Amino acid sequence: MSKKKLNSLEDLGGFVFSTNDEFALNTNETEETLPPNQQYLEAHFSNKGRGGKTVTVITGFVGEESDLKTLGKLLKTKCGVGGSVKDFEIIIQGNYRDKIMEILQKEGYNIKRVGG
Repeated sequence: MSKKKLNSLEDLGGFVFSTNDEFALNTNETEETLPPNQQYLEAHFSNKGRGGKTVTVITGFVGEESDLKTLGKLLKTKCGVGGSVKDFEIIIQGNYRDKIMEILQKEGYNIKRVGG
C-alpha cells in the first residue's frame, strides 16, 4: 500500500477547520424516547469478540440513553444475570433470547429474533 501525497485540503476528506471560538460540535443529539408499542427491537445471539462467552444483544432502541439503561436494568434483573448498555445496545450475559423476548412483549415492545 503506497501513501498518497496530500496536495490540498480537500484531500483530507471533508474536514472543516474553524477559527470561530463560539463553534461547538453538537454531540448531544438525543431523540425523545418512543413509546414501547412504536419500538422495533431485535434480539441477537453473539459470541464473537467476547472470548467465546455467549451474550444476547438487544438493538434498535430509539430514545434517550437513560431510558435504555432503565430497560437494560429491568432485563438483567428479570433474567438474574449481568450485562451492560453500550453504544445503544443492551448486552445480557448468556443466551436468554426467548426469555428476553417474552419480557419485552409483556412490556409492549415489538421484538424480533435475529439469527440462529
